[in-house]
Amino acid sequence: MKTHIYPVRHGEGRTKRLRLVTTCSFGFLALFCGTSAYAAGTLAGTDIQNIATASYESGGDTVEIDSNAVIFKVDELLDVTTVSRDPGDVTTTNGAQNVVSAFRVTNTGNGPEAFRLTPNVVNGGDDFDPALSQVVLDTNNNGVYDPGVDTVYVAGTNDPNLAPDQSINVFVLTNIPANRVNGDRAEVKLLAAAVTGTGAPGTTFAGAGEGGGNAVVGSTGADADASGFLRVNAASVALVKSASVRDPFGGNTIVPGSEITYTLVSTVSGNGSLNNLSINDPIPASAQYVAGSITLDGIALTDAADADRGNFNGTRISVGLGTVPSGQVNTVTFKVRVQ
Repeated sequence: MKTHIYPVRHGEGRTKRLRLVTTCSFGFLALFCGTSAYAAGTLAGTDIQNIATASYESGGDTVEIDSNAVIFKVDELLDVTTVSRDPGDVTTTNGAQNVVSAFRVTNTGNGPEAFRLTPNVVNGGDDFDPALSQVVLDTNNNGVYDPGVDTVYVAGTNDPNLAPDQSINVFVLTNIPANRVNGDRAEVKLLAAAVTGTGAPGTTFAGAGEGGGNAVVGSTGADADASGFLRVNAASVALVKSASVRDPFGGNTIVPGSEITYTLVSTVSGNGSLNNLSINDPIPASAQYVAGSITLDGIALTDAADADRGNFNGTRISVGLGTVPSGQVNTVTFKVRVQ
């Protein structure tokens, strides 16, 4: 930054006051010149230079003399944030392989920095520990894990090197044990740490910063972790549908007036239970629902949305089974008439 002092004249040969004019004289990014700012401020390695000027009049001319330059190099600030990209628990099943937990790592420092990534699947306070499969870098930056496209991370080999404000998506892949109870949760953590160094804020690594300056640990300690959670949906349901036909002549042909009886059998298996299980079936085209024909396990249900579990809303039948434990089998039937 260069400062010039110019006299402002009021009348011939007299200097009444001095006016300060400041200009920028360093690099492409200046501290006081209105350029774009990064999250952590001026880029590491930028030289901040200041030259003062003295002026005087001699023989009717103004003479200016520059001082020596005072130059400061902006040190590199080491800062990082890590966040989970999953909006909630990632639902999985017993024995599932390569279940994806998604994270985003952002360099919030003011210089380019490589970050070492450390996953942690052994955490206290959760219900179980999944097995770590691998950590993957989002090569095409689309936010979705693409097997065979994204890059498997190897610590110390391809630590992501991020410019200031740059982010990278990271996927932690885990395998789920085969014997968990429905609703069990597991915590998956990812830690990102500056390769240059970490520590208490203000810790300095002499000469290790961008452009030969120092590297200084910022408010995050130059490392940050985040947690995502997996939740086991151990129970599952199988739904099998069949139909029988009776025509107006006592046979089983499909003609106008034939009645079709649909049978739906749901079987819950696995561990635990399923919550709010419901069976729904739309009435097929060219057929009309036979009023009062819904049954659940052989017991007739009403068509109205009332105290029992059955309902016909004009276009489909619905039977709410509630919370159903593993091993339970339920049978729903209803009838339609071909138009």
